[in-house]
Amino acid sequence: MGKRSQKSSVLMVCVGNLCRSPIAEAVMRDVVTRAGLQGEWHVESAGIEDWHSGRRPDERALNVLARHNIDYHGKARVLAPEDFFEFDYIFAMDLSNLAALRRMAPKGTTAKLLILGNFGLKPDERIIEDPYYVST
Repeated sequence: MGKRSQKSSVLMVCVGNLCRSPIAEAVMRDVVTRAGLQGEWHVESAGIEDWHSGRRPDERALNVLARHNIDYHGKARVLAPEDFFEFDYIFAMDLSNLAALRRMAPKGTTAKLLILGNFGLKPDERIIEDPYYVST
């Protein structure tokens, strides 16, 4: 299966695609839109596990986005083998996610597997903690 188009493509990945990766997807889309580059970038998110497939993001994640005036209308989906060939970059939210992505990657994977926190954060803050397990 080939690339979707000439656009660069990014997939944000966390465990269940319920908190961190939908936020990362929405923020990246917002950044791309504000820069006027929506015709050049394709952005999605997915989860390593399928526990929440088809569900809207966690209410706390949606509240964070709303406080920053960022809309999100997606639903959770599970990572698919073809994602490793359809996306240029797959960003994990933490080291455990990255290890899982490396185990799951089919032979000949073309996507670059990276940690999102390596871009723009301090080295000791590069792991994006999972808010799903934090009580409010």
